[in-house]
Amino acid sequence: MARIKQLECRECGHTYAVAPIYVCDFCFAPLEPVYDYDEVAARITRESITGGPMSIWRYVDLLPVDAEVPRVDIGAGLTPLLKADRLGQELGLNNLYIKNDTANPTHSFKDRVVSVALTVGREMGFDTVACASTGNLANSVAAHAARAGLRSFVFIPSDLEQGKIVTTAIYGGNMVAVDGNYDHVNRLCSEIAQKGEWGFVNVNLRPFYSEGSKTLAFEVTEQLGWKVPDHVVVPVASGSLLTKFRKGLNELHKVGIIADEPQTTIHAAQALGCNPVVAALKAGVDAVRPVRPDTIAKSLAIGNPADGYYAVRAVTETGGFGEDVSDEEIVSGIRLLASTEGIFAETAGGVTVSALAKLAERGTFGKDEIVVALITGMGLKTAEALTGRVGPNIHISGDIEEFEEEMRLLSV
Repeated sequence: MARIKQLECRECGHTYAVAPIYVCDFCFAPLEPVYDYDEVAARITRESITGGPMSIWRYVDLLPVDAEVPRVDIGAGLTPLLKADRLGQELGLNNLYIKNDTANPTHSFKDRVVSVALTVGREMGFDTVACASTGNLANSVAAHAARAGLRSFVFIPSDLEQGKIVTTAIYGGNMVAVDGNYDHVNRLCSEIAQKGEWGFVNVNLRPFYSEGSKTLAFEVTEQLGWKVPDHVVVPVASGSLLTKFRKGLNELHKVGIIADEPQTTIHAAQALGCNPVVAALKAGVDAVRPVRPDTIAKSLAIGNPADGYYAVRAVTETGGFGEDVSDEEIVSGIRLLASTEGIFAETAGGVTVSALAKLAERGTFGKDEIVVALITGMGLKTAEALTGRVGPNIHISGDIEEFEEEMRLLSV
Protein backbone atom coordinates (compact mmCIF):
# COMPACT_ATOMS: atom_id res chain seq x y z
CA MET A 1 0.00 0.00 0.00
CA ALA A 2 2.78 2.39 -0.93
CA ARG A 3 0.39 5.19 -1.91
CA ILE A 4 -1.20 5.25 1.55
CA LYS A 5 0.94 7.08 4.05
CA GLN A 6 -1.17 6.37 7.12
CA LEU A 7 -4.63 6.36 8.64
CA GLU A 8 -5.80 9.64 10.13
CA CYS A 9 -8.62 10.55 12.50
CA ARG A 10 -11.23 12.71 10.80
CA GLU A 11 -11.65 14.84 13.91
CA CYS A 12 -8.48 15.17 15.98
CA GLY A 13 -5.98 14.33 13.24
CA HIS A 14 -4.17 11.64 15.21
CA THR A 15 -2.37 9.28 12.86
CA TYR A 16 -2.00 5.51 12.82
CA ALA A 17 -0.07 2.93 10.82
CA VAL A 18 -2.08 1.14 8.14
CA ALA A 19 -3.87 -1.71 9.94
CA PRO A 20 -7.38 -3.19 10.39
CA ILE A 21 -8.56 -0.46 12.77
CA TYR A 22 -11.38 1.97 12.25
CA VAL A 23 -11.81 4.37 15.18
CA CYS A 24 -9.45 6.77 16.91
CA ASP A 25 -8.20 5.71 20.35
CA PHE A 26 -8.24 9.34 21.49
CA CYS A 27 -11.64 10.71 20.37
CA PHE A 28 -13.42 7.64 18.92
CA ALA A 29 -13.98 9.36 15.56
CA PRO A 30 -13.59 7.36 12.31
CA LEU A 31 -10.26 6.86 10.57
CA GLU A 32 -9.51 7.73 6.95
CA PRO A 33 -6.69 6.62 4.60
CA VAL A 34 -4.22 9.39 3.74
CA TYR A 35 -2.73 9.12 0.25
CA ASP A 36 0.52 10.44 -1.11
CA TYR A 37 -1.21 12.55 -3.77
CA ASP A 38 2.09 13.71 -5.26
CA GLU A 39 2.99 10.11 -5.99
CA VAL A 40 -0.49 9.41 -7.37
CA ALA A 41 -0.37 12.51 -9.59
CA ALA A 42 2.96 11.35 -11.02
CA ARG A 43 1.40 8.04 -12.08
CA ILE A 44 -2.19 8.68 -13.03
CA THR A 45 -3.46 10.23 -16.27
CA ARG A 46 -6.70 10.10 -18.21
CA GLU A 47 -4.94 7.78 -20.61
CA SER A 48 -3.78 5.41 -17.85
CA ILE A 49 -7.35 5.24 -16.60
CA THR A 50 -9.02 4.60 -19.95
CA GLY A 51 -6.35 2.03 -20.79
CA GLY A 52 -7.01 0.15 -17.56
CA PRO A 53 -9.40 -2.70 -16.74
CA MET A 54 -13.11 -2.39 -17.56
CA SER A 55 -13.92 -2.25 -13.86
CA ILE A 56 -13.29 -0.19 -10.74
CA TRP A 57 -9.67 -1.28 -10.90
CA ARG A 58 -8.94 1.21 -13.69
CA TYR A 59 -8.76 3.68 -10.76
CA VAL A 60 -6.34 1.60 -8.67
CA ASP A 61 -4.03 4.57 -8.15
CA LEU A 62 -6.75 6.22 -6.03
CA LEU A 63 -7.70 3.09 -4.10
CA PRO A 64 -6.10 1.79 -0.88
CA VAL A 65 -4.50 -1.21 -2.58
CA ASP A 66 -0.99 -1.74 -3.87
CA ALA A 67 -1.03 -1.94 -7.66
CA GLU A 68 0.77 -5.30 -7.60
CA VAL A 69 -1.54 -7.05 -5.14
CA PRO A 70 -3.89 -9.70 -6.62
CA ARG A 71 -7.44 -8.37 -6.48
CA VAL A 72 -10.61 -10.02 -5.29
CA ASP A 73 -12.54 -9.11 -8.40
CA ILE A 74 -15.82 -10.30 -9.90
CA GLY A 75 -16.09 -7.38 -12.32
CA ALA A 76 -17.55 -4.51 -10.31
CA GLY A 77 -17.89 -1.08 -11.85
CA LEU A 78 -18.02 0.72 -15.18
CA THR A 79 -21.81 0.53 -15.02
CA PRO A 80 -23.96 2.54 -17.46
CA LEU A 81 -24.51 6.27 -17.11
CA LEU A 82 -27.75 6.70 -19.04
CA LYS A 83 -29.20 9.93 -20.39
CA ALA A 84 -32.71 9.76 -18.94
CA ASP A 85 -34.62 11.77 -21.53
CA ARG A 86 -38.10 10.40 -20.77
CA LEU A 87 -37.77 10.75 -17.01
CA GLY A 88 -36.16 14.13 -17.54
CA GLN A 89 -39.13 15.23 -19.62
CA GLU A 90 -41.46 14.24 -16.77
CA LEU A 91 -39.43 16.31 -14.32
CA GLY A 92 -38.54 19.27 -16.58
CA LEU A 93 -34.84 18.41 -16.78
CA ASN A 94 -32.98 18.40 -20.09
CA ASN A 95 -29.75 16.82 -18.83
CA LEU A 96 -30.77 14.15 -16.35
CA TYR A 97 -28.60 11.04 -16.06
CA ILE A 98 -29.11 7.78 -14.21
CA LYS A 99 -26.03 6.00 -12.87
CA ASN A 100 -27.31 2.43 -13.09
CA ASP A 101 -25.45 0.34 -10.52
CA THR A 102 -28.02 -2.44 -10.81
CA ALA A 103 -25.66 -3.66 -13.57
CA ASN A 104 -22.97 -4.72 -11.08
CA PRO A 105 -22.31 -8.48 -10.67
CA THR A 106 -24.52 -8.88 -7.57
CA HIS A 107 -26.74 -6.03 -8.77
CA SER A 108 -25.80 -3.28 -6.31
CA PHE A 109 -23.09 -0.70 -5.74
CA LYS A 110 -21.82 -2.78 -2.81
CA ASP A 111 -19.68 -4.78 -5.24
CA ARG A 112 -17.44 -1.72 -5.48
CA VAL A 113 -16.71 -1.47 -1.77
CA VAL A 114 -16.47 -5.23 -1.18
CA SER A 115 -13.98 -5.79 -3.98
CA VAL A 116 -11.69 -3.24 -2.33
CA ALA A 117 -12.30 -4.46 1.25
CA LEU A 118 -11.66 -8.13 0.52
CA THR A 119 -8.55 -7.34 -1.49
CA VAL A 120 -7.18 -5.40 1.50
CA GLY A 121 -8.43 -8.00 3.99
CA ARG A 122 -6.74 -10.85 2.18
CA GLU A 123 -3.54 -8.82 1.94
CA MET A 124 -3.70 -8.31 5.72
CA GLY A 125 -3.93 -12.06 6.26
CA PHE A 126 -7.62 -12.61 7.03
CA ASP A 127 -9.00 -15.96 5.90
CA THR A 128 -12.50 -15.21 7.20
CA VAL A 129 -14.49 -12.14 6.16
CA ALA A 130 -17.76 -10.86 7.55
CA CYS A 131 -20.22 -7.98 7.56
CA ALA A 132 -23.34 -6.49 9.09
CA SER A 133 -25.83 -5.96 6.30
CA THR A 134 -29.30 -4.92 5.25
CA GLY A 135 -28.95 -7.25 2.26
CA ASN A 136 -26.93 -5.90 -0.63
CA LEU A 137 -23.66 -6.02 1.28
CA ALA A 138 -24.38 -9.59 2.37
CA ASN A 139 -24.91 -10.58 -1.29
CA SER A 140 -21.63 -9.03 -2.31
CA VAL A 141 -19.49 -10.32 0.57
CA ALA A 142 -20.77 -13.87 0.05
CA ALA A 143 -20.11 -13.70 -3.71
CA HIS A 144 -16.64 -12.18 -3.46
CA ALA A 145 -15.63 -14.56 -0.67
CA ALA A 146 -16.73 -17.51 -2.80
CA ARG A 147 -14.63 -16.23 -5.69
CA ALA A 148 -11.58 -15.74 -3.45
CA GLY A 149 -11.94 -19.01 -1.52
CA LEU A 150 -12.43 -17.18 1.79
CA ARG A 151 -14.76 -18.25 4.59
CA SER A 152 -17.61 -15.77 5.11
CA PHE A 153 -20.13 -14.88 7.81
CA VAL A 154 -22.83 -12.33 7.02
CA PHE A 155 -25.10 -10.97 9.74
CA ILE A 156 -28.55 -9.72 8.73
CA PRO A 157 -31.81 -8.63 10.40
CA SER A 158 -34.08 -11.67 10.51
CA ASP A 159 -36.94 -9.81 8.75
CA LEU A 160 -34.87 -9.06 5.63
CA GLU A 161 -36.51 -9.40 2.22
CA GLN A 162 -36.51 -12.99 0.98
CA GLY A 163 -34.95 -11.95 -2.31
CA LYS A 164 -31.85 -10.74 -0.51
CA ILE A 165 -31.71 -13.80 1.74
CA VAL A 166 -31.83 -16.19 -1.23
CA THR A 167 -29.30 -14.21 -3.25
CA THR A 168 -26.87 -14.39 -0.34
CA ALA A 169 -27.38 -18.00 0.68
CA ILE A 170 -26.77 -19.27 -2.84
CA TYR A 171 -23.04 -18.49 -2.57
CA GLY A 172 -22.62 -21.04 0.22
CA GLY A 173 -21.23 -18.90 3.04
CA ASN A 174 -22.59 -18.64 6.58
CA MET A 175 -25.63 -16.42 7.16
CA VAL A 176 -26.57 -15.33 10.68
CA ALA A 177 -30.11 -13.94 11.08
CA VAL A 178 -30.40 -11.66 14.12
CA ASP A 179 -33.69 -10.71 15.76
CA GLY A 180 -33.63 -6.93 15.62
CA ASN A 181 -32.94 -4.12 13.19
CA TYR A 182 -29.66 -3.24 11.45
CA ASP A 183 -28.39 -1.23 14.40
CA HIS A 184 -28.71 -4.32 16.63
CA VAL A 185 -26.86 -6.38 14.02
CA ASN A 186 -24.10 -3.81 13.69
CA ARG A 187 -23.61 -3.63 17.46
CA LEU A 188 -23.13 -7.40 17.62
CA CYS A 189 -20.64 -7.33 14.74
CA SER A 190 -18.64 -4.57 16.40
CA GLU A 191 -18.29 -6.76 19.49
CA ILE A 192 -17.17 -9.77 17.45
CA ALA A 193 -14.75 -7.64 15.41
CA GLN A 194 -12.93 -6.57 18.57
CA LYS A 195 -11.54 -10.08 18.83
CA GLY A 196 -9.52 -9.30 15.70
CA GLU A 197 -9.87 -12.74 14.12
CA TRP A 198 -12.16 -11.84 11.20
CA GLY A 199 -12.08 -9.07 8.65
CA PHE A 200 -15.41 -7.26 8.98
CA VAL A 201 -15.69 -5.19 5.83
CA ASN A 202 -17.80 -2.45 7.43
CA VAL A 203 -16.16 -2.54 10.87
CA ASN A 204 -12.39 -3.10 11.21
CA LEU A 205 -11.86 -2.85 7.42
CA ARG A 206 -14.21 0.12 7.07
CA PRO A 207 -11.55 2.78 6.27
CA PHE A 208 -10.57 0.76 3.20
CA TYR A 209 -14.02 -0.60 2.31
CA SER A 210 -15.62 2.82 2.13
CA GLU A 211 -13.02 4.04 -0.38
CA GLY A 212 -14.59 1.82 -3.04
CA SER A 213 -17.56 4.20 -3.21
CA LYS A 214 -15.31 6.88 -4.71
CA THR A 215 -15.28 4.92 -7.95
CA LEU A 216 -18.85 6.08 -8.61
CA ALA A 217 -17.60 9.66 -8.71
CA PHE A 218 -14.65 8.66 -10.89
CA GLU A 219 -16.88 6.85 -13.38
CA VAL A 220 -19.54 9.54 -13.59
CA THR A 221 -16.86 12.13 -14.32
CA GLU A 222 -15.17 9.96 -16.93
CA GLN A 223 -18.49 9.06 -18.58
CA LEU A 224 -19.45 12.75 -18.78
CA GLY A 225 -16.28 13.41 -20.78
CA TRP A 226 -14.21 14.38 -17.74
CA LYS A 227 -16.80 16.87 -16.52
CA VAL A 228 -18.34 16.81 -13.06
CA PRO A 229 -22.14 17.03 -12.78
CA ASP A 230 -23.84 20.15 -11.49
CA HIS A 231 -25.94 18.09 -9.07
CA VAL A 232 -26.02 14.55 -7.75
CA VAL A 233 -28.83 12.91 -5.75
CA VAL A 234 -27.57 10.19 -3.41
CA PRO A 235 -29.57 7.68 -1.33
CA VAL A 236 -28.37 7.72 2.28
CA ALA A 237 -28.06 4.78 4.66
CA SER A 238 -24.81 5.07 6.66
CA GLY A 239 -23.91 8.27 4.79
CA SER A 240 -20.62 6.84 3.51
CA LEU A 241 -21.60 6.73 -0.18
CA LEU A 242 -22.48 10.41 -0.17
CA THR A 243 -19.31 11.54 1.58
CA LYS A 244 -17.08 9.34 -0.57
CA PHE A 245 -18.69 10.58 -3.79
CA ARG A 246 -17.65 14.06 -2.79
CA LYS A 247 -14.16 12.89 -1.81
CA GLY A 248 -13.78 11.17 -5.19
CA LEU A 249 -14.57 14.36 -7.10
CA ASN A 250 -12.10 16.34 -5.01
CA GLU A 251 -9.37 13.74 -5.53
CA LEU A 252 -9.70 13.94 -9.30
CA HIS A 253 -8.85 17.62 -9.00
CA LYS A 254 -6.00 17.03 -6.52
CA VAL A 255 -4.19 14.70 -8.90
CA GLY A 256 -4.81 16.80 -12.01
CA ILE A 257 -7.39 14.65 -13.82
CA ILE A 258 -9.80 17.57 -13.85
CA ALA A 259 -8.51 21.12 -13.94
CA ASP A 260 -11.12 23.01 -11.96
CA GLU A 261 -12.13 22.44 -8.37
CA PRO A 262 -15.46 20.58 -8.48
CA GLN A 263 -18.60 22.60 -7.73
CA THR A 264 -21.07 19.72 -7.66
CA THR A 265 -24.05 20.23 -5.35
CA ILE A 266 -24.86 17.07 -3.42
CA HIS A 267 -28.39 16.19 -2.26
CA ALA A 268 -29.42 13.50 0.23
CA ALA A 269 -32.41 11.19 -0.25
CA GLN A 270 -33.92 9.14 2.58
CA ALA A 271 -37.12 7.31 3.44
CA LEU A 272 -39.47 9.21 5.74
CA GLY A 273 -39.47 6.16 8.03
CA CYS A 274 -35.68 6.39 8.51
CA ASN A 275 -34.52 9.95 7.89
CA PRO A 276 -31.96 11.00 10.51
CA VAL A 277 -29.70 12.78 7.99
CA VAL A 278 -32.50 14.56 6.14
CA ALA A 279 -34.17 15.53 9.41
CA ALA A 280 -30.93 17.19 10.53
CA LEU A 281 -30.61 18.99 7.19
CA LYS A 282 -34.18 20.26 7.33
CA ALA A 283 -33.68 21.42 10.91
CA GLY A 284 -30.46 23.22 9.96
CA VAL A 285 -28.34 21.33 12.48
CA ASP A 286 -25.35 19.03 12.10
CA ALA A 287 -26.19 16.72 15.00
CA VAL A 288 -27.82 13.55 13.66
CA ARG A 289 -30.39 12.16 16.06
CA PRO A 290 -30.86 8.36 15.84
CA VAL A 291 -34.30 7.07 14.87
CA ARG A 292 -36.06 3.70 14.93
CA PRO A 293 -36.44 2.58 11.28
CA ASP A 294 -39.93 1.92 9.92
CA THR A 295 -39.82 1.80 6.12
CA ILE A 296 -40.05 -0.59 3.19
CA ALA A 297 -36.62 0.71 2.09
CA LYS A 298 -34.74 -1.77 4.27
CA SER A 299 -31.40 -1.19 2.54
CA LEU A 300 -31.52 2.39 3.83
CA ALA A 301 -32.90 1.48 7.27
CA ILE A 302 -29.95 2.54 9.40
CA GLY A 303 -31.32 4.57 12.27
CA ASN A 304 -27.92 5.56 13.65
CA PRO A 305 -25.77 6.21 10.56
CA ALA A 306 -22.01 5.95 11.14
CA ASP A 307 -21.22 8.76 8.69
CA GLY A 308 -24.39 10.77 9.26
CA TYR A 309 -22.62 13.85 10.60
CA TYR A 310 -20.20 13.88 7.68
CA ALA A 311 -23.03 13.43 5.18
CA VAL A 312 -24.87 16.42 6.65
CA ARG A 313 -21.69 18.46 6.43
CA ALA A 314 -21.04 17.45 2.82
CA VAL A 315 -24.56 18.37 1.73
CA THR A 316 -24.48 21.66 3.59
CA GLU A 317 -21.03 22.69 2.37
CA THR A 318 -21.96 22.05 -1.27
CA GLY A 319 -25.25 23.96 -0.95
CA GLY A 320 -27.44 20.89 -1.30
CA PHE A 321 -30.73 19.79 0.24
CA GLY A 322 -32.24 16.70 1.79
CA GLU A 323 -35.57 15.14 0.90
CA ASP A 324 -37.46 12.28 2.54
CA VAL A 325 -40.28 10.28 0.96
CA SER A 326 -43.09 8.06 2.21
CA ASP A 327 -43.45 4.35 1.44
CA GLU A 328 -46.12 5.13 -1.16
CA GLU A 329 -43.81 7.67 -2.79
CA ILE A 330 -41.05 5.05 -2.81
CA VAL A 331 -43.29 2.69 -4.80
CA SER A 332 -44.26 5.55 -7.13
CA GLY A 333 -40.58 6.31 -7.70
CA ILE A 334 -39.83 2.69 -8.58
CA ARG A 335 -42.72 2.64 -11.06
CA LEU A 336 -41.80 6.01 -12.56
CA LEU A 337 -38.20 4.99 -13.26
CA ALA A 338 -39.27 1.63 -14.68
CA SER A 339 -42.00 3.07 -16.91
CA THR A 340 -39.85 5.89 -18.31
CA GLU A 341 -36.35 4.41 -18.52
CA GLY A 342 -36.81 0.64 -18.30
CA ILE A 343 -34.79 0.32 -15.08
CA PHE A 344 -36.23 -1.75 -12.24
CA ALA A 345 -34.75 -0.36 -9.04
CA GLU A 346 -35.03 -1.64 -5.50
CA THR A 347 -36.74 0.45 -2.82
CA ALA A 348 -33.61 2.59 -2.34
CA GLY A 349 -33.92 3.59 -6.00
CA GLY A 350 -37.54 4.54 -5.40
CA VAL A 351 -36.32 6.82 -2.62
CA THR A 352 -33.78 8.45 -4.96
CA VAL A 353 -36.25 9.01 -7.81
CA SER A 354 -39.05 10.37 -5.62
CA ALA A 355 -36.62 12.66 -3.79
CA LEU A 356 -35.28 13.77 -7.18
CA ALA A 357 -38.84 14.58 -8.28
CA LYS A 358 -39.49 16.63 -5.13
CA LEU A 359 -36.24 18.54 -5.59
CA ALA A 360 -37.10 19.22 -9.23
CA GLU A 361 -40.58 20.42 -8.30
CA ARG A 362 -39.18 22.94 -5.83
CA GLY A 363 -36.90 24.38 -8.56
CA THR A 364 -33.62 23.07 -7.15
CA PHE A 365 -32.14 22.37 -10.59
CA GLY A 366 -31.76 24.56 -13.62
CA LYS A 367 -33.49 22.84 -16.53
CA ASP A 368 -30.23 22.58 -18.50
CA GLU A 369 -27.96 21.68 -15.58
CA ILE A 370 -26.39 18.21 -15.48
CA VAL A 371 -28.15 16.18 -12.79
CA VAL A 372 -27.10 12.64 -11.87
CA ALA A 373 -29.24 10.30 -9.77
CA LEU A 374 -27.56 7.24 -8.25
CA ILE A 375 -29.56 4.01 -8.55
CA THR A 376 -27.75 1.62 -6.25
CA GLY A 377 -29.63 -1.70 -6.40
CA MET A 378 -31.90 -3.90 -8.50
CA GLY A 379 -35.64 -4.25 -7.95
CA LEU A 380 -35.87 -8.04 -7.99
CA LYS A 381 -34.21 -8.02 -4.56
CA THR A 382 -37.13 -6.11 -3.03
CA ALA A 383 -39.99 -7.28 -5.25
CA GLU A 384 -42.15 -8.14 -2.23
CA ALA A 385 -42.41 -4.41 -1.47
CA LEU A 386 -44.53 -4.19 -4.63
CA THR A 387 -46.77 -7.17 -3.88
CA GLY A 388 -50.37 -6.10 -4.23
CA ARG A 389 -49.31 -2.78 -5.70
CA VAL A 390 -48.51 -3.90 -9.25
CA GLY A 391 -49.86 -6.69 -11.41
CA PRO A 392 -52.07 -7.43 -14.45
CA ASN A 393 -54.29 -4.56 -15.51
CA ILE A 394 -56.33 -6.81 -17.81
CA HIS A 395 -57.77 -10.19 -16.76
CA ILE A 396 -59.69 -12.29 -19.27
CA SER A 397 -60.83 -15.90 -19.63
CA GLY A 398 -59.00 -16.38 -22.95
CA ASP A 399 -61.84 -15.54 -25.31
CA ILE A 400 -60.89 -13.38 -28.34
CA GLU A 401 -64.12 -11.37 -28.19
CA GLU A 402 -63.48 -10.62 -24.53
CA PHE A 403 -59.94 -9.48 -25.35
CA GLU A 404 -61.18 -7.21 -28.16
CA GLU A 405 -63.71 -5.68 -25.78
CA GLU A 406 -60.92 -4.93 -23.30
CA MET A 407 -58.93 -3.30 -26.11
CA ARG A 408 -61.90 -1.16 -26.99
CA LEU A 409 -62.24 -0.04 -23.38
CA LEU A 410 -58.52 0.78 -23.23
CA SER A 411 -58.82 3.05 -26.24
CA VAL A 412 -61.75 5.01 -24.83
